[in-house]
Amino acid sequence: MSGGVTRHFVLAAGGTGGHLIPAFALAQELTARGHHVALITDERGAAIPGKPDTLTAHVLPAGRITKNPLTWLKGTRAIMEGRRMALRLFESFEPSAVVGFGGYPALPALLAATSARIPSVIHEQNAVLGRVNRLLAGRVDAVATAYPEVERLADKYQDKVHIVGNPVRGEVLALRDRPFPPLTEDGLLRVLVTGGSQGARVLSEVVPDGLAMLPPALRTRLQVTQQCRAEDLEAVRARYAGHDIPAELGTYFEDMASRLADAHLFIGRAGASTIAELTAVGRPAILVPLPIATDDHQAANTREMVKAGGARAIRQDRFTAKELAKQIQVMAQHPQALANAAHAAWNCGRPNAVRDLADLVESFGGAPLMDVIRVRGGEAAASGREALARDKMQ
Repeated sequence: MSGGVTRHFVLAAGGTGGHLIPAFALAQELTARGHHVALITDERGAAIPGKPDTLTAHVLPAGRITKNPLTWLKGTRAIMEGRRMALRLFESFEPSAVVGFGGYPALPALLAATSARIPSVIHEQNAVLGRVNRLLAGRVDAVATAYPEVERLADKYQDKVHIVGNPVRGEVLALRDRPFPPLTEDGLLRVLVTGGSQGARVLSEVVPDGLAMLPPALRTRLQVTQQCRAEDLEAVRARYAGHDIPAELGTYFEDMASRLADAHLFIGRAGASTIAELTAVGRPAILVPLPIATDDHQAANTREMVKAGGARAIRQDRFTAKELAKQIQVMAQHPQALANAAHAAWNCGRPNAVRDLADLVESFGGAPLMDVIRVRGGEAAASGREALARDKMQ
């Protein structure tokens, strides 16, 4: 804990929800502890809804270096320019630590932090270490993970790995202590279906027909809520109507937390935030990993939950109506089976993720002694920071 000392922290994250949701959660926690927090991201990230009002966003260049050699020079120039701008920000903001959440916009900030000998932490949301975090793992002081097993994380870095979990929204975390919704032999079976921005179409095509193949004892009890792409909405509505299955459809549901609270079964993708929310609340799931996800990380994300008995995973090339109906029957053959799966999912949750991540980040925060060290000049200040970081990790 901060002990009443106000410090400055910089968070750096790529411009997607997967990177920014945990960054926003950490920003709120650190602010609540009395610290000042700034965000480094790209233009897309600065525009994403949900940013805390107290969090100032700084947009820096963040070049991508792909397999195409033609991108290397331009990408490198953008990264180095972003690094220079980050160093200027650090001179005025004087962060005690810099925290990266992956994505190319995080790279310049972390490179600047390591060159300025500012303590640095990376957080990996997925069960496969992302490309930017792989580049940085050897340079940073700590690696925070969401899963006990993370692929592409070299053994030589294990001594600086901390399992904290993946921070989730407060309104979702508040549901953790609520019981699984009552489910009787003849009561409603509420199914929640979401597909994410890149993959709702296959769910729209398969799920209605798969639910229609369930035996009457299950099918007649269904109440479906499904998120669809706008262009698929009417076709999906027609499919459900043709099967005589009641379904509420929409392109976006603002009250997703309350819908998750009411759901008996989730069907959807396996992004890091989705898994974190399902395990925080304790909801059984049928997961269809996005096949084009980098390093197949969504498939890796399902493993802990599947092994525990809280979910079943179906590869997209095997995701047919028949296979879906089969897996639902296994999970929902009697009410207690779903309740047991819900409990297994709940046991995988890490509800203290944001607190534990904030504790880790604060452990690198400069103590009041830092003000004395800093006035002695650059070299002494740098060695003081290094000693402090080592002491905190021991």
